[in-house]
Amino acid sequence: MSDRLPVLLQYLLPKQALTSFAGWVAGKERGAVTTWIVRRFVAKYGVNMAEALDSDIASYASFNDFFTRALKPGARPIARADLVSPVDGAMSQFGAIDDDQIFQAKGHHCTATALVGGDAALAAQFAHGSFATLYLSPRDYHRIHMPCDGRLRRMIYVPGELFSVNPTTARGVPGLFARNERTVCLFDGPRGPFVLVLVGATIVGSMATVWHGVINPPRGGEVREWRYDGQDISLRQGEEMGRFLLGSTVVMLFPPPALAFNPDWAPGRPVRLGEVMANHTSD
Repeated sequence: MSDRLPVLLQYLLPKQALTSFAGWVAGKERGAVTTWIVRRFVAKYGVNMAEALDSDIASYASFNDFFTRALKPGARPIARADLVSPVDGAMSQFGAIDDDQIFQAKGHHCTATALVGGDAALAAQFAHGSFATLYLSPRDYHRIHMPCDGRLRRMIYVPGELFSVNPTTARGVPGLFARNERTVCLFDGPRGPFVLVLVGATIVGSMATVWHGVINPPRGGEVREWRYDGQDISLRQGEEMGRFLLGSTVVMLFPPPALAFNPDWAPGRPVRLGEVMANHTSD
């Protein structure tokens, strides 16, 4: 089936209204109705509840509680590597940043400057560095963890569209990840600055970080920024840093020199939290 019709529908759908409604439904505590919804969702998407810290479907008060469920200790061992996958999901794209250009899909790129909200000085730190884009499907674990140790410096909320971020839309919507609503988190790491971008999407009710809580809603039309230079907010590799309330995408930017990515990685390949993502190369 051609991608054209699903992509066209993305332009026509009332995405803001659908997202607001989905967020309202997912946050409500509805007793037996919530349990029925969760049970249907688990069956439809094949969610593995055996690895959840709480495997009892009936114990979740709201759909959001279920969707952001914790895993059992040890369910995702952290590999010995400079950088590990921060999420369960699927590899979308990864590789070198060509000056300011980030590859999205065949025929489509976005700029690092646009992705981080227009801050050219920030984006310049990643010119000729590396990027990785990971897509979280509905069945995946939806907490986001640290790919390496990091000390938080800035967080920038960038308002935008709410296109779906599935592979079909990534192939069909130019500049998708720099058009959608997103939260840009800048850290200092062992080898310089790095960025984790949490990308919003249709029916993503909200994004949250462990240091701030829920970032959106509210959904305003202005860029918002928080600076943390006077605070010691440090997270270790593998620690939780945030979560999506319904699924989306994480984009990571790293400075040069280019990373040596996991040779087993390829676009479309499933990835798991804690597996080897990349190691640093020498200058």
